[in-house]
Amino acid sequence: MPNRLKVVVLASQKGGVGKTTLAANLGVAAELAKDGPAVLIDTDPQGSLAAWWNAREAETPALAPTTLAELSGKLSALEEAGFQYAFVDTPPAITDAIRAVVKRADLVLIPVKASPHDLRAVGRTVEIVQDEDKNFAFVVTQAKSNALLTVQAMAALSAHGIVAPAIVHDRVDYAASMTDGHTVQETDPRSRSSLEMADLWEFVKARINESTKARKAKVA
Repeated sequence: MPNRLKVVVLASQKGGVGKTTLAANLGVAAELAKDGPAVLIDTDPQGSLAAWWNAREAETPALAPTTLAELSGKLSALEEAGFQYAFVDTPPAITDAIRAVVKRADLVLIPVKASPHDLRAVGRTVEIVQDEDKNFAFVVTQAKSNALLTVQAMAALSAHGIVAPAIVHDRVDYAASMTDGHTVQETDPRSRSSLEMADLWEFVKARINESTKARKAKVA
C-alpha cells in the first residue's frame, strides 16, 4: 500500500506574492532532498506553473494537469501512483473552489509580502483555512534585506499563526531561474536563495509531520 500523499496548497487572495515561485522551488527542493517523488498541480487559469514546467529539461518534479473540479480525483490517482508530496498552485481569487482545495490540504502556505497592504489582505485567506481547521503557516516573500518592515511583518503575522523562519528575500535569481524552467537550487546550489529555499522545505516537511502525528494521536 503506497504512503499517503501529502498535499501542500499555496493560497492567497493577493496576486503577485510568489505562490507559483514557491510551488516550483518547493517541488524541486523536495526532490533534491530525496523526499519525492513530488508532483506539481497548477489550478491557476494563468498557467504560470505549467509554463515553467514545460520549459524544463528535468523530468522531476512531475506535473499533473487538472482543474479545480477534478482535483480530488486527481489527488487520489496520484496517491495510488506513489507520489509523496503534491504542491498545488491556486488562483488569487478566493472562491468556493479554493475552499474545496484547502479541504484536501495537509498544509496551507500563505505567502505574504512585507507591506502594510499585503498584511491587510491575508485576512480572508486565513478565515477560510481556519474554517476548514487546516494546518497553515505564513511565508514572508520578496523581503528586503535588513528591513525593519520585514521584522514588523513577521511580528504582526505571528499573532495570527505560525510564520516560517525561512524568509524568501527579494533577489533577482528567483525570477531569473524561473524564466528557463529552473529554480535557485539548480542554478546556484550555494547561493543564499538556494539555502533559504532548502530551509523552507525542511520547515514545510516538519510542519506536515507534526500535523500527521497530531491527527493520528487524535484518532487513537
